[in-house]
Order: sequence, then structure tokens, then C-alpha cells
Amino acid sequence: MFSDLSKAFGQTGDPAFRKVFFISTAISLVIFALLWGLAGYGVSFLDGMIAGWAESDGWITSVLVTVAEAISWIGVAFLSIMLFPSVMLIIIPFFLEDIAKAVEAKFYPELGEGRQPPVGETILGSIQFVGVTLLVNIIALPLYFIPLVNLFAFYLINGYLLGREYFEMVAQRRLVLGEAKLLRKQFSGRVIIAGFFLAFLLTVPILNIAMPIWATAFMLHRFERIRRDAM
Repeated sequence: MFSDLSKAFGQTGDPAFRKVFFISTAISLVIFALLWGLAGYGVSFLDGMIAGWAESDGWITSVLVTVAEAISWIGVAFLSIMLFPSVMLIIIPFFLEDIAKAVEAKFYPELGEGRQPPVGETILGSIQFVGVTLLVNIIALPLYFIPLVNLFAFYLINGYLLGREYFEMVAQRRLVLGEAKLLRKQFSGRVIIAGFFLAFLLTVPILNIAMPIWATAFMLHRFERIRRDAM
């Protein structure tokens, strides 16, 4: 487990890893720049509504507008920080092949070319994963307000989801989906524990931006180890 993590972290400086990181980060920043632009229009619209509701241009209206703007922009900034890793989770699968090839070239040169999923399948899988993750976490939101329970719930839920998604994602380069699911279920404990490490990385500021890249490399190592054990 830790040796696989070490291998994933140790390859951070690999040109393929750097390329994927910079491209995916740039795409994410463009997406958020567009969202911030839309948020600006939204805040302006809100200012107009408040001014119309107050029906005056006095100091009370100015205070209300200022407070509303501050709350709105703080909310937008908070959501941007929280959702940035999620956007990266959507983008990274499109570069799965680049990361996988770099890992295999260094550690598993004996393996041939892996299966590359169609673009449509990748898009659908990414959206489904992020959608399910957000939905499950929203449902579990009340648990996150209970001390100690919140940590257990967060790591259990997201550890399972991340472990399942990343394992099946890298496994499908070598197996059909049915075989990948069967192998995951057969070694579910090891996959979930690997997912716990990914969930932890997701909660560490700054590091969580690169988490999807490390997660892909780490889970590829876990998959190859599990596949050998299953033989």
C-alpha cells in the first residue's frame, strides 16, 4: 500500500504528470473564470433587486448592497475552492491514458497497449461519478455536523466512492467492465482502504488539486498488484 503511494508521489516530476497537471489546471481555471463572470452578472442583478426593494438611494440601501455583495462574493470564492478538486476529477479521466502510459513505461514495461475507452464513455462516467459523489455527500450532510461522526462518515463514504471509481477506471484499460467490477468486489476491502487514502488527500488544501493525478497512478499500482494476487 505505502510502496504504491510512494511510487505515485515519486513520479510527480514525470513530464507526462506535469503536462496533465498544467493542462487540467488551466482548463479548470478557465471554467471558473467563466463562472466568476456569470457570478458578477448575478451580483449586479442582486444589487438591482435590493435597490428596487429599498426604493431609495440612501445609506441603508448602500449598506444592504455592500453586505449582499460581500456575502455573495465570499460564497462564490468558497464554492470555487471547494469545487475546484471536483472539476479536476471530471477533467483528469480524459488524460488517463497519458498518466497510465507513463506509469506502465516505468514500472510495467512488459505490458502492452491498454484499452482506451471512447470519449463518450469517459464523459458519461466522469459526470456520473461527480454527480453521485455530490448527491451522496449532500444526503450525508447532516452527519457532517456531528463531531467525530463527521470524519468517520466523510472518509467512509468518499473512500468507498473514490476507491470504486478509480479502481474500475484503471482496470477497464485491461479488463471489460464486468470483469473489473468482479475483481473490485473480490478485493473490496483493499480497494476501499486505498480509497480512504484518496479521500484524505482530497481534504488537504493545495494537495487536493493534484489528487486525481496521484490517485490514477496509485490505483494503477494497486490494480496490478491485486490482479497478480487474483491469478
